[in-house]
Amino acid sequence: MGGHTTMADANIRIPAEARDRLAAVAAAEGLSLRAYLSRLANSVLTPAERAEQAERARQILREWNGYDPSPEEEARLDAEIDRRLAEASR
Repeated sequence: MGGHTTMADANIRIPAEARDRLAAVAAAEGLSLRAYLSRLANSVLTPAERAEQAERARQILREWNGYDPSPEEEARLDAEIDRRLAEASR
């Protein structure tokens, strides 16, 4: 027939409370739950996509200002950020 394909529906079992919350958010945005979940699924990144995006950001920083921390420097900076966040949340 024609080249038109349709996406198959899927049934997903989640707690009723989660469904009701998502439905309320969808309704507040003027969307059906189906449309909201489709939009949500298209807006989140897979782990591979996140890694690719992070690598692109590293390349941009490296080209822009030469910033290229070693894994050890990254770990030290991450630990410092964690320490400051913990201190600020006390």
